[in-house]
Amino acid sequence: MRTALAATIGLVLTAGVASAPALAAPPGVPSQAREVLPANDGWAAATTGTTGGSAADDTHVFVVRNRAELAAALAGGTDPTPRIVLIKGTIRANEDDAGTPLTCADYADPDYSLDRYLAAYDPAVWGRATRPTGPLEEARVRSQRNQAARVQLKVGANTTVYGLPNARLIGGNLLIQNVDNVIVRNVRFEDAADCFPAWDPTDGSAGNWNSNYDLITLTGATHVWADHNTFSDGDNVDASQPQYLGRPYQVHDGALDVIRASDYVTASWNNFQEHDKTMLIGSSNTVGADVGKLRVTLHHNRFANIGQRVPRVRFGQVDVYNNYYYQTDEQSYSYSWGVGVYSAVYAENNFLLRSADLALDDIVYDWGGTAITEIGTLTRVGTGGVQAVSLVGEYNATHDPDLGTDAGWTPVLRAGPVTATADVPALVGKGAGAGRL
Repeated sequence: MRTALAATIGLVLTAGVASAPALAAPPGVPSQAREVLPANDGWAAATTGTTGGSAADDTHVFVVRNRAELAAALAGGTDPTPRIVLIKGTIRANEDDAGTPLTCADYADPDYSLDRYLAAYDPAVWGRATRPTGPLEEARVRSQRNQAARVQLKVGANTTVYGLPNARLIGGNLLIQNVDNVIVRNVRFEDAADCFPAWDPTDGSAGNWNSNYDLITLTGATHVWADHNTFSDGDNVDASQPQYLGRPYQVHDGALDVIRASDYVTASWNNFQEHDKTMLIGSSNTVGADVGKLRVTLHHNRFANIGQRVPRVRFGQVDVYNNYYYQTDEQSYSYSWGVGVYSAVYAENNFLLRSADLALDDIVYDWGGTAITEIGTLTRVGTGGVQAVSLVGEYNATHDPDLGTDAGWTPVLRAGPVTATADVPALVGKGAGAGRL
């Protein structure tokens, strides 16, 4: 039976293409699909560098047109043989192996109902002291696992995923887990909507809904280059979702999350737009495997009307330079740079275009960190004049305790000269995102 949840999210997909084995690529594969990360281009260039599937022989170059072909080409993420996976057209993760669209109702466990879930865990009934437990929560978890088995697509070591013109992956979560040497380029990632978000009454003062899928997740992954991709919620933005239990029913998680001791990552020339929880680097405050890891470079990315986490950092040495922050929707805005425990963020020559209603002391948020290095930030309101600003200084002027201004390190892995901040909007605006290679 179709649940209220399926109707709420509206996750109804157009007809897919019938399943077929992944096909070997014809001659004329784009030269960019065999490109490797340039020398010194951020943390992913450290040690062995990042070459992805550049060494793939002809039998391991695939053109994929639907979810079944994509899954076959990725081989479950378990085969380290170098491979290049070329996405052609639009692939929808929420379809079965025959190409039939799947809705939330198709994943729902027989014992799950959103209406009964809301009634059982209403704070007036359940309270706010503990997270949901019991048969309905267990049924929600089983439902979520049903969807995960379909939409989470594991990428193996020594792989390049490359989008041919206008390539899209809708509803999917690329999972790069415990593998080394992956490149993802030129793909539009959209709407990895979770049909079964979890209610957590202990999250904040009023509780929150939390969803399960990122567009790309790096967990225990090393040497990953994400370049010239576009990340968004598509036409299913969180702002269009209803409120349940007094809180927004959030069906999306991260756009590109780097967690659980992932290391040596470069994200360059990507376009992130109209998304809330965009980039989490480090998933726990616990001192452990993340110490000495989570080294990430973010350069020449465009972040357009993003709610938060661009990025939020724990532990890692994160180089944030020459990014273009375009923030004109103050209604959905929380913060940009999240300074978490043991983090060491180095921010250089970033440009912020903002609404006049967006306060400069809101850009930085202290999540338990101690310091952040900031150099060369410029800002402007609309078409007004460009001004130099210290966003850390603006934060410190209205918050206690102050954040220090020296993160304790200086980046050396940069492929070329740092772009002058004044040139960032034009350069990044023209060059970032899928279809711009």
